[in-house]
Amino acid sequence: MAKRKKHILTFDEELDFEMIGLSSHHNDYRLAWSINDKVQLHLIKCDEDYIVTNKKGDEVSTHSMYAFEDEVNRLEYYLIKNKHKGQYLIHEKPAIDYFLFLCNNMAVDSEELIMNLKSVPSILAVFAFDPEEIPSAEQLVFS
Repeated sequence: MAKRKKHILTFDEELDFEMIGLSSHHNDYRLAWSINDKVQLHLIKCDEDYIVTNKKGDEVSTHSMYAFEDEVNRLEYYLIKNKHKGQYLIHEKPAIDYFLFLCNNMAVDSEELIMNLKSVPSILAVFAFDPEEIPSAEQLVFS
């Protein structure tokens, strides 16, 4: 009888978003307004907050979220508050106040966007992050 070979199929899921960290001393609505004014986005407060769940599917925390769908460039922007009631969206980056996610970006130059964000008076600092290097970023789902 021939030996059976056991094959294990593994794959790395590619994250289809870019991640920009923002430090700001302002509230989410004021930050969104400032970004809309200076960077010419149209971020709007979402009806529902972003919900973080654990592996069992239980709700861990909720985070304020603003969104903008750029139909011309077929790109979606999400501005999400990192910390809410002691819980973090991205716990590896506790010093970051907000994250701006660019989903399915094929048209916008991220470096130029970062330079424009640095000119927003409400923003103290801007950081570009590689989501592949942050383990909790794999848990993020945008739809």
